[in-house]
Amino acid sequence: MSVRDSKPYLSLSQATELTGRLFGLTVTSIRPLPSYDDQNFHVESAESGQYVLKVMNSAASQNLHLLEVQTHIMNFLWEKGLPAQTAMPTVTGQLMSLEEIDCGFGLQKYMVRLLTFLPGTPMAKVTYTSQFLFEVGKMAATVDKLLLQMEHPHLSALQRENFIWNLASVPLLEQFLPLFDGEPIQEVVKRVFEQYRINIAPKIHCFRKCINHGDFNDHNVLVESDASSGYRISGILDFGDMSNGYFVFELAITIMYLMIESSSPLEVGGPVIAGFESVIPLNSEEREAVYLLVLSRFCQSLALGRHAVQQQPENEEYLMITARPGLRLLQLLWNTGKDKVEKIWLSGAAEFLKKSNNAVTQN
Repeated sequence: MSVRDSKPYLSLSQATELTGRLFGLTVTSIRPLPSYDDQNFHVESAESGQYVLKVMNSAASQNLHLLEVQTHIMNFLWEKGLPAQTAMPTVTGQLMSLEEIDCGFGLQKYMVRLLTFLPGTPMAKVTYTSQFLFEVGKMAATVDKLLLQMEHPHLSALQRENFIWNLASVPLLEQFLPLFDGEPIQEVVKRVFEQYRINIAPKIHCFRKCINHGDFNDHNVLVESDASSGYRISGILDFGDMSNGYFVFELAITIMYLMIESSSPLEVGGPVIAGFESVIPLNSEEREAVYLLVLSRFCQSLALGRHAVQQQPENEEYLMITARPGLRLLQLLWNTGKDKVEKIWLSGAAEFLKKSNNAVTQN
């Protein structure tokens, strides 16, 4: 089944009916939200405010244990004090419901959840300060560290072998190289894949394992104004790419997405690394791998974004939201080179910590 055939295409009336029947809410307003391969709706109800109705694609809806774990993780993080979305119970007390719906491809089964609507602005729309970048790095590490404590009977569902968005699956991306035919960037992508095979794959056993959020990007983190760092994190969204991985994967993914909207993209890494290491200090092998893993995530995003557009051409604007600036930034990182980029990041982290220590001393 193609992505196009598995992605739900509910009408507003279908989404309204589901919300009322499953969750007992009277919908006063409903509108679609951007989504990759699922379908999301912003819902306002007469009874209790705002929610997000999330309808999983039919392929993902078949993996009940994985969805149970993802839903449990959201609630677990919220209980630990982090601003994660949580699932609301149906009228029968379930946190999700498998529904047969006809979206134009005949009756298919889609998992439906109603999630809390969190306040804030996507961090893609704000200007980053060094302090805020530190806080985002710290939050990414905190999520992964907290999840080490979590228990669930189906945790093994997160061992998503060959999951294409996991950074361990970079070698599988070579099948998408023809999508870059005729473009100069194809050679860079090819070289990154080669470097991954030589320098990452043989050393991956040295990285420390954890559960990765896997998509700590500039549209999945919400912020509100804050006096100290300019903004504070008010929401963590989209747990659909969670899988077993490594701490350093989360760091690389976070740096990559924060570079997208930055006016000084090469300077992002320093304070993000400082924030991450305030919770999870890197070992030498992890530190050595960060630059190449950031490059790999750019290539992953570019390749899978182009592949998704082939499947969903009508959704191109959203699917390419990262890929378009990603081309320029991949080239910038590659041309600047590992030694120079790492020097910028190392000095940036040191400078940030120095300023922070001075501020503490003065206070």
